[in-house]
Amino acid sequence: MLRTFFSKFVYIIIGLALVGLIAQLFTNTSGFLKSIFLTIGIAAALSLVVYFLFLKTRKPGNEMKKYRKAVKQSARKYKTKTPEIKKKPQLNRLKQTQVKKRNKSRKGPSHLRVIDGNKSKRNKRMSN
Repeated sequence: MLRTFFSKFVYIIIGLALVGLIAQLFTNTSGFLKSIFLTIGIAAALSLVVYFLFLKTRKPGNEMKKYRKAVKQSARKYKTKTPEIKKKPQLNRLKQTQVKKRNKSRKGPSHLRVIDGNKSKRNKRMSN
C-alpha cells in the first residue's frame, strides 16, 4: 500500500515539474534558456573539478609496473603474443637464425631456488 502511494506521489511531482517547465518555456523563454545553460555549466564545472582532483591524480603505481613486467615475461616464456609487443619487419633467413640464437643465450637466471629442508632426519625416522 505504501509503495503504490509513494509511486503515485512521485509521478504527480514529475508531472507538475513538466507542466512548470513547459509553462516557463512559453512565457519566459530567455530566462528558461539561461537557467538551463547555467545548470549545464555548473554541472560541467563540478564534474571537471571532481575529475581533476580525484580521478586524474591516480597514477599507476609500482604494482602495475610489476604486473606489466610479469605479463611480458610470461608472454616470452610461453611464446604468446601480447598487445604491447610489436612485430619487427621480416629479416632474411640468416639474420633470423642469428637473432634466435642470441636470444636463447641471453636467457636470464631463474628466480626459483631449492630449499633443502630436513630430508635426512625424516628418512632416519621412517627406517626405525
